[in-house]
Amino acid sequence: MKEIVLASASPRRREILELTGLRFRVDTSRYEETLVHTVNPHNLAKRLSLEKARAVAGKYKDALIIAADTFIVFKGKLLGKPHTSKEARNMLTMLNGKSHSVITGYTILDTGAGQKITRSVETKVWFKKMSSEEIDAYIVTKEPLDKAGAYAIQGRGSVIVKKIEGDYLNVVGLPLFDLAVTLKKFGIRLV
Repeated sequence: MKEIVLASASPRRREILELTGLRFRVDTSRYEETLVHTVNPHNLAKRLSLEKARAVAGKYKDALIIAADTFIVFKGKLLGKPHTSKEARNMLTMLNGKSHSVITGYTILDTGAGQKITRSVETKVWFKKMSSEEIDAYIVTKEPLDKAGAYAIQGRGSVIVKKIEGDYLNVVGLPLFDLAVTLKKFGIRLV
């Protein structure tokens, strides 16, 4: 079997890929992503994941590179990761009591065969209506910082998520169901 490389610094993506039982290495992509608002969100997610994969691919002659990028879309606006408490508060207040989409683009790139497949997955998420005190209490935990949309559905943020429609693991950062289907095209079966 080819070497599998996860081109991501995300511990959540690493944990999700570990669920498959696949042996892989992590090689963090140094690609600097930017959220360009003029591009269709699905196309942007796919492009960012492809560029992350390409940034790592040159180091491997015969490997499968897996890369992904996740962000939030709310009323046409792209939301990445907040870096300050103020940014987190603004995002949580904007999403409060409403629905938004989580879009993850992922790429599998075979460096030996030159084959690549890039896809995107969308999951709809509804937040409960929170008081400003609840928003502040969540921000104090520091969990919202450096998470797309200012929440972690797999952590304390799960108590602010009223419901989801679609792949839960997509919201965490890697749509495992779709990834497994795509890996079959590269000869890798997970079940």
